[in-house]
Amino acid sequence: MSRFAALALAAALTVATPAVLHAQNAVGGPLDPFRDTSMLKLPAGQRAAIFEWEDLECPACAHAFPVTHAAIERYHIPLYRHDFLIPGHAWSPTAAITARYLQDKVSPETAEQFRRDVFANQSAISGLDDLDAFTRRWFSAHKLQEPFQMDPTGRFAAEIESDVTLANRLGLRQTPTIIVLAPHGWTEVKDVSNLYSVIDAALAETPAKPAVHKAR
Repeated sequence: MSRFAALALAAALTVATPAVLHAQNAVGGPLDPFRDTSMLKLPAGQRAAIFEWEDLECPACAHAFPVTHAAIERYHIPLYRHDFLIPGHAWSPTAAITARYLQDKVSPETAEQFRRDVFANQSAISGLDDLDAFTRRWFSAHKLQEPFQMDPTGRFAAEIESDVTLANRLGLRQTPTIIVLAPHGWTEVKDVSNLYSVIDAALAETPAKPAVHKAR
């Protein structure tokens, strides 16, 4: 290859290579062998965000839930929560539909409280009968009328299935799967005790803009 041709090839490769290489890593354990990670993009205008997949019957998800929610309150960053139903879990699909019903028909805050309470009482729920009894008590305690059918049209089940499809596209293998999105990449948090340090690192990539004080 001539010197001119080599220089031309090097220039072409330089143009084709992106200026910023997007980091993909993990803390607290090895990075899962994800497949299609194209959905792991930081939303416009955000300095950091959390993507999380959970199953309401998963003990590890119950442990992670208060930590991730405390983090979004502390750092004022968005949490994009997704359902991922673990095969063999008997009652988590029904609980997820109830949470979706509450989110749509009552409020997102009420749905979040239901999820929080399900996780807190997870050890006392061994099947659908236990879940039904828990749900009746929960609706009564919150002065809500429990509907005869939570999902008569199948809409909420379809929303959950959409989350599961997204997880399968990613190649998700476990719950919870927690991923912190940053301006120049993302980090899978395998141990939730590392969540705050990962968010700190993400926020450090884009310093906060100083407040603008208008003259009086």
